[in-house]
Amino acid sequence: MKRVLGIFVLLMVVYIITAIINPNFVGAYNQENLIRRTSLFGILGIGVALVIITGGIDLSLGSVVCLVGVGVPWLITDQGWSPWIVLILAIVISMLIGLSHGLLITKLRLQPFIVTLCGLLIYRGVTRGFTGDQTAGFGNDLKGLRWIATGEIPLFPGFGIPFPAVILIVIAIAVGIFLNRTIYGRYLLALGNNEEAAKFSGINTDRMITLAYVICSGLAGLAGLLFVLDLNLAQPVDFGNFYELYAIAAAVLGGCSLRGGSGTIIGVIIGTALLRVLRNMMNMAFLGFQRAEFAVIGAVILGGVIVDELAKRAVARKRAAQKQKQEG
Repeated sequence: MKRVLGIFVLLMVVYIITAIINPNFVGAYNQENLIRRTSLFGILGIGVALVIITGGIDLSLGSVVCLVGVGVPWLITDQGWSPWIVLILAIVISMLIGLSHGLLITKLRLQPFIVTLCGLLIYRGVTRGFTGDQTAGFGNDLKGLRWIATGEIPLFPGFGIPFPAVILIVIAIAVGIFLNRTIYGRYLLALGNNEEAAKFSGINTDRMITLAYVICSGLAGLAGLLFVLDLNLAQPVDFGNFYELYAIAAAVLGGCSLRGGSGTIIGVIIGTALLRVLRNMMNMAFLGFQRAEFAVIGAVILGGVIVDELAKRAVARKRAAQKQKQEG
């Protein structure tokens, strides 16, 4: 919890500095966009956090976003399929992708890194193949459906809460209850700490790992759908590019250990918000450093891993000292 508090303080510091340098940062339009983008990336971050808690990783998120984000408008607009059938199909296919990842990792004992890296290449390649690398979009159709991503709940004149934020809150509460208030959430944390010990305790670790990947890919599919409903246009070649890095960075920043066994949903949301504010800061306060965005994200992930390693060593030293003191 101390780490989450530290990230929250850092978020506030970056937010205040950006607001001081460029007052337009706190404008209603920019704040709405900031909340909307944080919500969309937050859904991705929550999904990958569950996988990271089990000690795994999912590098295919960006390509799942591309598959759904391009495939849905292509099927509805270009092929004339029923929107509701396509929406259901998109979520089902996303969850089946997660199921295949989970089975390959647990039954064939393949490394999560390899499985999901191959997924990253396959799903984008498939999308570019069936669309002929052509841009897909809804045009002027389905405005009612697009409201899910573009709509807002008015608070006062000129400012409203974007509806994706409501979706994020619902998902965060549901996953938070699952992780902290159910026996299955405790199973996830236990197997992330020590998979062998969890097995000997009678936990079906294969089933729990597979469940984490199914939820992760399902949320990636939902995020892909919301992204394309928001933007109304998607190109197979770059839609969702590097989104997996944003999600992983947010989860690590929010307190998820890459070794597994720890992580909080509120931490992931704060980590996502920090990354979005940092990006906004570079666009509005440091115009000359816009192209250094990926360098910042890489530095953030590296910093998170270093802090995680140092924290674990400090805890181990403290426990060893306490044990020695009790024995002495």
